Amino acid sequence: MSQVTRPTVAPPAPWHFPAATTHDLPNGLHLVTYDVPGQYVVSVRLAVPVPLDSEPTLREGVGTIMARTLDEGTETCTAEEFARLLERKGVGYGAGVSDAGLSLDLDVVKGNLEPALDLLRQILTEPVFREAEVARHVRSRLAEIEQERSIGANRSMLEFVRTFYAPTDRSSRPTGGSPETVSTITRDDVAAHYRQHVTASGSTLVVAGDLGGLDVPALVDAALADWPSGPARARFIERSATHANHRSRVVLVDRPGAVQSDFLVGAPGPDRSAPGGWAPYPVLAYVLGGSPTARLDAVLREEKGYTYGTRSSFRPKRGGGSFLTFGSVRADVTAESIGIIVDILEGGRDGFSEKEVRAGVDYIAKTAPGRFATADAIADEAVGMAMDGRTTAFTTANLHDLVTVDRDRVTDAYERFTRLAGVGSGARGAGWTIVVVGDASQHREPLEALGLGEVTVVTDD
Repeated sequence: MSQVTRPTVAPPAPWHFPAATTHDLPNGLHLVTYDVPGQYVVSVRLAVPVPLDSEPTLREGVGTIMARTLDEGTETCTAEEFARLLERKGVGYGAGVSDAGLSLDLDVVKGNLEPALDLLRQILTEPVFREAEVARHVRSRLAEIEQERSIGANRSMLEFVRTFYAPTDRSSRPTGGSPETVSTITRDDVAAHYRQHVTASGSTLVVAGDLGGLDVPALVDAALADWPSGPARARFIERSATHANHRSRVVLVDRPGAVQSDFLVGAPGPDRSAPGGWAPYPVLAYVLGGSPTARLDAVLREEKGYTYGTRSSFRPKRGGGSFLTFGSVRADVTAESIGIIVDILEGGRDGFSEKEVRAGVDYIAKTAPGRFATADAIADEAVGMAMDGRTTAFTTANLHDLVTVDRDRVTDAYERFTRLAGVGSGARGAGWTIVVVGDASQHREPLEALGLGEVTVVTDD
């Protein structure tokens, strides 16, 4: 019997994010295109740098209502007629607001890119914000707020930002506003916010897909050259959030009779300009809570069976960021689980194994080509980088740096993070903002017994 020689499997070659081409319109709009052969559904993403704190304090949420009503009728179409135009041209459309700004998304087959850009022009330059449509979206948002507060995971995030950020910082309040502010929003408020902020200057438009045979700059010029430039502004928001003076504590949101508890444990984290590079931080998140074999799930899910799963992530902003661990556990093991989570997180200061680090590096690096294989993923990454004041050259450089990450870099990065955040170096639980949504009558005393800091009980009454 002849022996067959096994083929040698070589490591994958370094991967590069698709090359970008840029073009600037006279009105200040910055165009970025990615030609991705074979991707015949073209993704269009627009980022408009509208800071959340530009909203009047008594009308917070007006940006969200504006985003949701941009396509609810134009100077030439009713809301129903415009919806039919989108459908007829096969255009998928969405809009939203985040702390980074206003974003608009379109996905359309290649052959209909030109009419899709004209529909985008109408959205950006001809919205009428009919009073009935604004009122409908205000009612919808108020109902949505009630629903958000009823879901434990959402409620924990609402309480976390209120505890974590200073009361004077816009980040401490919901992006979409509160019942008190949303209920006062009128059609005139929405129109005024639009006129002041939805302008071309500083905005970034990303177009990704199979662009062969298309002159995308000419198409965009023809569609959006007359979009008013507005006041000159940067393409991103230079801003760092202010943390609350007393963020290091445990907040228990009372849910009488709850059979599970939702939790969120967080601390200030780095942004992508972190000393030592950004690459170690996604690896840290993976090792701590990024997979079923991560440290948290290995104990809480696999060993004890307390949860379906927990997750950890570093969430960078333009200036600073946060580290969050979140999930849910059975009600009867709430306090024990919180204690385990804090101990595992603080135990990271003792270092990480080469096996753990290599698993995180391999997963993130080797799945990148798959994660960015489609036009929509490419466009999403590009517009996200634009809102952070970067280009996708950062994505490529970071992935190349990622493969050089070892246990020493990961351990150093975690030590640097915990030192700056003030966690793990003093009393147990110091520096962490911990929110638990559950039955206060069951959990308050056990949580206090953990010695993680002051326990504050809040209700939704």
